[in-house]
Amino acid sequence: MMPTLLVGDFILVNKFTYGIRLPVINKKVLELNEPERGDIVVFRYPKEPSVDYIKRIVGLPGDKIVYSNKKLTINDVPVKQVSLGRYQGLGQGEDMTGAEELLEDLTGVEHSILIRNGTPTVEFVYVVPEGNYFAMGDNRDNSNDSRYWGPVPEANLVGKAFFIWMSWDWQDKGVGFDRIGTVLK
Repeated sequence: MMPTLLVGDFILVNKFTYGIRLPVINKKVLELNEPERGDIVVFRYPKEPSVDYIKRIVGLPGDKIVYSNKKLTINDVPVKQVSLGRYQGLGQGEDMTGAEELLEDLTGVEHSILIRNGTPTVEFVYVVPEGNYFAMGDNRDNSNDSRYWGPVPEANLVGKAFFIWMSWDWQDKGVGFDRIGTVLK
């Protein structure tokens, strides 16, 4: 999820944003909100539900998602991207230095993504099934996401990430004070 999240970021997740579920049986007992395009969500990895993943929702049920030439199109409308220049990686993310940083606008939710030109990618056209969501990482060329393993079932959603409460740079062995208190969007 670089550059939005870095290795060592500790986040807060609202587990009640999308409804209240009974523990163990995972049955939703109270509907609250539906995920929206641009939400950063924690979910149980569909291929191994004991593992939690964090990605950004880019496709809602019924959406037609096209990813071609490293550009995202949703329902035949290209997603706006503006180049911010070359990315300067920090700490353990230093290896991403030189990637192109783009400001992407998912219908009002602006966030940075990283693209490595020359890196192969998966191209596809996909319609998101009902009751599912299409999730992608912000580090587009280094993300194990719905492009590779399919959609996220609604039942796998854990919650919405909204805040970095602590950041520890494992490489520099120090607190990332500048990241503490960052509101995720």
